[in-house]
Amino acid sequence: MILAIDMGNSNIKIGVVSENKIIEERVTTSIDKTSMEYAMDILAVLDFHGIEKGDLEGAVISSVVPPLTGVISSAVRKVLGKTPLLVSHKLKMDISLERMLYPEKVGADLIVGAQAAWSGFKAPVIIINMGTATTITVVNGAGRYLGGAILPGLRVSLNSLSTKTAQLPSISLEPPGKAIANNTVDSMRSGILYGNAGQIDGIIDRMEEELGESCSIVATGGLAGFVVPLCRHDIVLDKKLLMRGLWELYKLNK
Repeated sequence: MILAIDMGNSNIKIGVVSENKIIEERVTTSIDKTSMEYAMDILAVLDFHGIEKGDLEGAVISSVVPPLTGVISSAVRKVLGKTPLLVSHKLKMDISLERMLYPEKVGADLIVGAQAAWSGFKAPVIIINMGTATTITVVNGAGRYLGGAILPGLRVSLNSLSTKTAQLPSISLEPPGKAIANNTVDSMRSGILYGNAGQIDGIIDRMEEELGESCSIVATGGLAGFVVPLCRHDIVLDKKLLMRGLWELYKLNK
C-alpha cells in the first residue's frame, strides 16, 4: 500500500493505493501553503480513512505545478520519513516516449494517464483528462505515446465567459436538456457542455482518421462526468485512472 499524490493546477488528489484498493480525497492547490500544512492534509486523509502511516511502504508524486513539487515532497518526508518517487520521462514505464520531440517536457499527468490506459484498455487508446485544461492524448498499438491536443478546460472557458462579459452570470453545471435553449443560463450551459462534447468528438474523429483505425477511449478528471455523457463516442469514464497509473509506475520503479 502506497501514498499516491496527483498535483494539479486546481486540486491535489491525495490517495492510498494497493493492488485491490484505491481511496482518494481532494484538497485545493495553494502555492502559499507550507510543507507542514500539506503534511497535515495528508495526515487528515489517512486519519479519516483509518490508515496508519506505518502501513505505507512508500510514496509517488505526479506534479504539473513545479513550484509546489518540492513542498509536497517535503510534506511526504515529514509524514512517512521516506523520499517519494517523482514521475518524469526518466522512469521505467510500459509505454515509450520516443515519438515525442521533447520527451522531458511531457506532463507527468499525461505519462501517468497513458501508462494506466495502456495497461487497462485495448490499444490504440485515446486518453481524455478534463481538469484546468483538457488534454486528449494517444498511445498506439505498439505502446508508443504519440502526443495529442490541449484545449482550455471547461471551467476556464466558463469563467472567462462570465468574467469578460457584462451581462452573462456565473452558472452551475447542469445538463441544459437541449441545444436550443430559451433562456440565458441554459444557453450558456448548452454552449459550454455541448460545445466541449463537440470539441472532444471532433478531435477523436480526427485522431482516429490520422491513425487509420478506431481506438479505445477513456476519460478521467474532475469535469469529465459533466461532458462524457453528452459525447457521441463510446467513452469509458474512469475516475481512478491516474491513481492506478501512479501505482503501476511505483511498482515498476520501486
